[in-house]
Amino acid sequence: MLVKTKAIVISSLKFQDKNLIVKCFTQSDGLKSYFVRGAFSSGKSTQKAAYFQPLTLLEIEASHKNKGTLEHFREVKISAPFHSIHSDVVKSAMVLFLSEMLHHAIKEEEKNEPLFAFLETALHWLDHHDELANFHLILLLETAKFLGFYPDLSDNHKPFFEMTEGVFADVQAPSSLSDVDSNLLKKLTTLRFDNAAKAFHVSERQRLLKILVDYYSHHLDGFQKPKSLEVLAEVFS
Repeated sequence: MLVKTKAIVISSLKFQDKNLIVKCFTQSDGLKSYFVRGAFSSGKSTQKAAYFQPLTLLEIEASHKNKGTLEHFREVKISAPFHSIHSDVVKSAMVLFLSEMLHHAIKEEEKNEPLFAFLETALHWLDHHDELANFHLILLLETAKFLGFYPDLSDNHKPFFEMTEGVFADVQAPSSLSDVDSNLLKKLTTLRFDNAAKAFHVSERQRLLKILVDYYSHHLDGFQKPKSLEVLAEVFS
């Protein structure tokens, strides 16, 4: 089936010398993997490796056989060229980390247009703003809404956040955060990209980052800690 859709690059893996295997989150079909022949070849190919950097926004035309095998692009172009994300050291480290998180978090080959719209809007925001210290924290927490495990805030007056059930409780269980960490998470739930600039100190951001990675691991089978986590922590230290 021939499909025209927007797509967000989640990951790319070099295969042999000149080829790529690219995983995209598509607007039309959810997660899809593509074989890109000659991505590193010289010549005027429209499917160059530079198109497949982490979280690049694409418009694609592709042949989807939907048989669980690698699909193939017919045509690829940049949907909205980034002005700063891939040239700014902090932003590029952030999108590398987020792409790894999404690689392990998004599993389904099914349409999730609300999640796609949220990620697309968030990436445009990141590209055009510089007050971004808490961007990755907000994005990860908000993404949990679309994946089905956003914290239940109905009892958020209670002191302890229990990670497995995603609820606030009166009693601290083995899988609960401390009251201090629970309050950090409560504060994060109140923030949006445009009002978060000075919400946390460096140590608090690092603590929240660990909390969120742990929270994802509690709720996603086979979730792996991103290799770029230490790089991101270094950038924001």
